[in-house]
Amino acid sequence: MNKADNISKPSGRSRKMVYRLRDDALDIVKGAINAVLPNEGVVRGLKGKNFPGRLYVVAVGKAAWKMARSVVSIPYLKVESGIVLTKYGHSEGPIEGFEIIEAGHPLPDRNSVEGTTKIIKMTEGLEKKDTVLFLLSGGGSSLFEKPLPGISLDDITIITEQLLSCGADIVEINTVRKRLSSVKAGRFARLVEPASVFSIVLSDVIGDRLDFIASGPAYPDNSTSVEAFSILEKYKINVSRNIKEILEIETPKTLHNSETIVTGSVRSLCEEASIIASSKGYYTNILTTVLGCEAREAGSFIASIAREEMEMNRPLQRPCAIILGGETVVHLKGNGKGGRNQETALAAAKGISNLEGVVIASVGSDGTDGPTDAAGGIIDGGTVSRMRAAGIDLDRSLDNNDSYNALAASGDLLKTGPTGTNVNDLVLILCDGRE
Repeated sequence: MNKADNISKPSGRSRKMVYRLRDDALDIVKGAINAVLPNEGVVRGLKGKNFPGRLYVVAVGKAAWKMARSVVSIPYLKVESGIVLTKYGHSEGPIEGFEIIEAGHPLPDRNSVEGTTKIIKMTEGLEKKDTVLFLLSGGGSSLFEKPLPGISLDDITIITEQLLSCGADIVEINTVRKRLSSVKAGRFARLVEPASVFSIVLSDVIGDRLDFIASGPAYPDNSTSVEAFSILEKYKINVSRNIKEILEIETPKTLHNSETIVTGSVRSLCEEASIIASSKGYYTNILTTVLGCEAREAGSFIASIAREEMEMNRPLQRPCAIILGGETVVHLKGNGKGGRNQETALAAAKGISNLEGVVIASVGSDGTDGPTDAAGGIIDGGTVSRMRAAGIDLDRSLDNNDSYNALAASGDLLKTGPTGTNVNDLVLILCDGRE
């Protein structure tokens, strides 16, 4: 967890306060993420489980490598063979008995299809007593992909790209793209019949909707074709007649060979952040775990909470930590570089400009915010002035969706590297106790 090395240098107590708040914020973020790493969750999910036949392991998502490694560490489990399918840069080396495949995110690529094809082949011809242990984490919708006959990878990529750029949320995106896939929306569970699928899931979907986490490969689909067409109409996305015909085909609504448990979510991330902040002497409040608006709107809202706290001494007694979890969206209008957490932080920086005693961090728990190497941003009342000194126009950066370069210029990027987990995003507002 890095710390910005070019924070502005106010004098005396104010400088010490900024440094302390930023240090505390980074400690809270790091501790909360560590608490939702998949290792213990996988072990906990497998406690007492008995697999009478052969056991095959499929690990898909940004946390796939660590989840698979946790299975190998359990001495009483005998794994016949396994495959890890994860995002580029998220593998940490070989795992005995597993093939490791890295593929594209947030858009699928050829490796996504090739890796998925290998998984399908590994799980063909299984018997009823056999089990596929399916370890699932965020990013799976992109990584685990094999288009239905008549659909190309380009079709799925173009539609996903359009939905992302329009600001569609993950539920809307997955409602459409799951219907174009041969392994999503419960179809993977159907492919491995008569064997059973036991899924252990790290949730990256607000509300832990299992049919939308990685597009629900082994869970009955609760969405409908009507909803998919409504989403396309909402965002004015035109598709070919062929794609329309495939979208009309309903997905599996019942499965008889699938069991699923959730071992981590944004709720546990926020709860752990609250515990750590409290141990550091902050009064804490988890304001929400379902934040899901535009990133710019979220940043403005978060800044208004900080101002209310510092100017009106509410909603909490200070020093305080106000915590939010969820996943915002970005409506792309420019061609800059950034991610939803960086854009949230940049918008919040505008709202707390020159406000002393406040630090705000917005971070993706997976450590990779959008297509960047940053997890998010950590800002304070001096962020805007540091940007201005570096020749950065904050409003122009927001309009160009260029939060990465703006935060880099002020020293406010928050970088963790890939964390090995993915349970949505954490926003932390720390307010000093000084009147």
